[in-house]
Amino acid sequence: MSAVWNYFKVNEDDKTKADCKLCSAKLSRGGSKGSAFNTSNLIKHLKSQHDNEYKEFTHASKSTQPTLQQTLVRREKMSRDNPRAVKITQAIIEYIALSDQPLSEVENVGFLRLLHVLEPRYDVPSRRYMTDTELPKLHDSVKKHIHSLLQASSAFSFTTDIWTSSVSPVSLISLTSQWIDESFTPQRAILHAKQFRGSHTSQAIAHVFEEMLQTWGIPKTSVHVVLRDNAKNMIKAMNDAGLPSLPCVAHTLQLAVHEGLLAQRSIADAIAVGRKIVGHFKHSALAYSRLEDIQGQLNQPIKRLQQDVQTRWNSTYYMLQSLIEQKMVLGVYVSEHELPDYLTAHQWALMEKTVAILAPFEELTKKVSSYDALASDVIPAVTVLVRLLNRETDEDHGVKTMKATLLAAVKKRFSDVETTPLYFISTILDPRYKDRFFSNNTAPEAKLHLKQELQMMSRAEAEGSRAEAAEPPAKLFKAQASTSSSLDTVFEEIAKEQLQAAQPLAAGAAIELDTYLGEAPSPREDSPLKYWGVNKIRFPTLAKMAQKYLSAPCSSVESERLFSSVSHIIDENRNRLTADNAEKLLFLKKNLPLTFSK
Repeated sequence: MSAVWNYFKVNEDDKTKADCKLCSAKLSRGGSKGSAFNTSNLIKHLKSQHDNEYKEFTHASKSTQPTLQQTLVRREKMSRDNPRAVKITQAIIEYIALSDQPLSEVENVGFLRLLHVLEPRYDVPSRRYMTDTELPKLHDSVKKHIHSLLQASSAFSFTTDIWTSSVSPVSLISLTSQWIDESFTPQRAILHAKQFRGSHTSQAIAHVFEEMLQTWGIPKTSVHVVLRDNAKNMIKAMNDAGLPSLPCVAHTLQLAVHEGLLAQRSIADAIAVGRKIVGHFKHSALAYSRLEDIQGQLNQPIKRLQQDVQTRWNSTYYMLQSLIEQKMVLGVYVSEHELPDYLTAHQWALMEKTVAILAPFEELTKKVSSYDALASDVIPAVTVLVRLLNRETDEDHGVKTMKATLLAAVKKRFSDVETTPLYFISTILDPRYKDRFFSNNTAPEAKLHLKQELQMMSRAEAEGSRAEAAEPPAKLFKAQASTSSSLDTVFEEIAKEQLQAAQPLAAGAAIELDTYLGEAPSPREDSPLKYWGVNKIRFPTLAKMAQKYLSAPCSSVESERLFSSVSHIIDENRNRLTADNAEKLLFLKKNLPLTFSK
């Protein structure tokens, strides 16, 4: 804006006039349209009527007027190594990685126009340059940062899974890591989404897994546990590689519920009819339009029926829920229009009872799939679930077979959790649970084995050894099944039942365990890591062990989330993206935020 406007202002009543701030004179702005407006009359008035102000104006104009050389510099394109150009280029590759944009975004007309408006002097690099130079450079920079974070711990937990693209002949194997730093803050990083060629045999998986660990310089002795699915090839691969592993609890729950849903023919038939009804609306826009009209007439919120995916039991749960919510609407619909099938009154009742029985499973699946779920949550969750399923109520009529099958499936699939050190030690070291959720015969033996490991750790420290305490054997004793409506209510119930004084243990590090177990558990909503951050001075040996055992998640959901992101990176528009570049982009999307200053 011209400096002359320091002495004038636009007339409020007539935009074609300007008012002099010095003498209130009204002057024409040079025309009746905005395109014709200029400041010539204003400058002339200032020169003829206000000499001192005119001198100020001319001095200010000279000081702000750019020279010809300055004007040319402003129009000249920046070199690629110009500091501002370097910063913009880095921001572009970060934007591409974080926003799931294709590398060809630098050729997009709209994107180029935006950059030209923001910085006309910036010369946008080619797609090839971004792919061959900027992407590897940023990847290497972030990788160095992640590597420096890994140096802060000697015990890591991992998740892994295998994914195959539906739009490109690419299979990837994941490796995500989490650990706890000295301040008991959980840390997470994506280490690999590595291309996996050939058959997915256990030998091939074990070989690729070892390669991934070697890439990061992580010795097997630093692997606390690997969370994987229940596939036989994955189980054997971890055994072949000599790595401790646990099954994904969410996947195990899926298998248990699937058995229960198929056990009772009448329930399976009701679900099949419900699936047909939802499918009818899913494939007919007219039918859905009519359904929405009825929802409006009944003053109900407009909601769509949920289609289930048979490989995900909770999607069947949500489908049944949505049908029950729309029971009245569907009743009106079937009186006016045809459906491929319809639910009888008995089937509606079965569905409602099924949803009630599955509600704790759905709640538990959400909890174990959450970001902060730990391996220490498994034993308490199974104990609570078994107790709930053991309880008989008046509402069980018609669904007893399913309920009994669910109970048997849960007991079978989780039969060894109380005998697996990776579970029972983490549970005792979780201040929310301690030894309160074990069956009567297993808690003393679990504490005994934890005491032995504590003594081993204390002995190693006393001798000045850096060796970690040896991993306990895979199975140490036989457990008996725990016995029999909200999850939270039963959690509190069991915790109160098991309040008892801890048995005296030997002197030394075991005294820490005696004192720790003698105190009441923390509230279930509290963070176990915050507890150890505060109490690591009181219980130094226990805290060191908790730092290792509480790093383990209870599911491989982190890898599943990773592959959800892959599907955005390798899609129909980018099905020619190489696996190597796809891994780099995924690595940056997940880890780049860790490098941002807070």
